[in-house]
Amino acid sequence: MGRLFLLLLLLLPLIEIGLFVVIGNAIGLWPTLGGVVLAAIVGALVIRGQGLSLLNDLRSTMGRGQLPARAIADAMMVGLAGLLLLLPGYFSDLIGILLLIPPIRSAIYALLRSRVSVVTTTTTGGPAFSQERVEDGTIDLDSDEWRPR
Repeated sequence: MGRLFLLLLLLLPLIEIGLFVVIGNAIGLWPTLGGVVLAAIVGALVIRGQGLSLLNDLRSTMGRGQLPARAIADAMMVGLAGLLLLLPGYFSDLIGILLLIPPIRSAIYALLRSRVSVVTTTTTGGPAFSQERVEDGTIDLDSDEWRPR
């Protein structure tokens, strides 16, 4: 997975430069740059608008006492889409636009859900320090686990 990420990190600027050259030759310099600026503005608006609605969905899901896994995943994907739209480049814009399409987000969520398992844990509310009971009923604490009254 790390090698794939490194390869993508190296290829992404090359893909973006290539697309700038191809699109610039096809439509000209100023329309190409205008498209990049327009995509950045759209990305900022997406982060602002969609992000706030997804945060409200998170709050309502947590308010019902449910694990907001889907809402968190949607919020992360929309945030990533907005970030990709803010970055200059047409390839990152394409990926960002694809992440804004709900069926594509659902497919990515289903793929991630099949590979990731969430484990919920509960605590008993006991002491937050490790303790060692000695046979005579005393509790042995390390120096960083106690404080004077």
